[in-house]
Amino acid sequence: MRHNKKFNHLSRKSAHRHAMLRNMTCSLILHKRIVTTLPKAKALRMYAEPIINRAKDDSTASRRVVFSYLQNKEAVKELFQNVAQKIADRPGGYTRILKLGNRLGDNAKTCFIELVDYNEPLLEAKEKGAASTRKTTRRSRRSGKKSADTPAEQPAATEE
Repeated sequence: MRHNKKFNHLSRKSAHRHAMLRNMTCSLILHKRIVTTLPKAKALRMYAEPIINRAKDDSTASRRVVFSYLQNKEAVKELFQNVAQKIADRPGGYTRILKLGNRLGDNAKTCFIELVDYNEPLLEAKEKGAASTRKTTRRSRRSGKKSADTPAEQPAATEE
């Protein structure tokens, strides 16, 4: 019976799957964004997020545990020096999956998977949007305030 074994095997033996996820995690940490298929990205998210979470505590024990998963000194160094500084206050959700569409050769669904705090254009747009937010509704097309260059209506003349 396969109770509580709900992860995607990706049509690979376990050694091949672990090696592939290890390499993809190292690439994600070093390059901050990679392009892959959607099922691989979802499996990578389940594999990489606990490893990234382990990097919050910079101790010898946590470095050894992360190295046992990644087997790459450069990726471990990058994770603990740079990535851990940006995710220090984030409670979870360190990766984001952005769907791209279907691949031409085999019609597989492709996507970006990226580290959330490293998407510079999105972060800049978010800061600009937060600075100039104006609450609008979609019910009316006319503006709510009259512009300053149009003269206001004069009250009716009173008889003197």
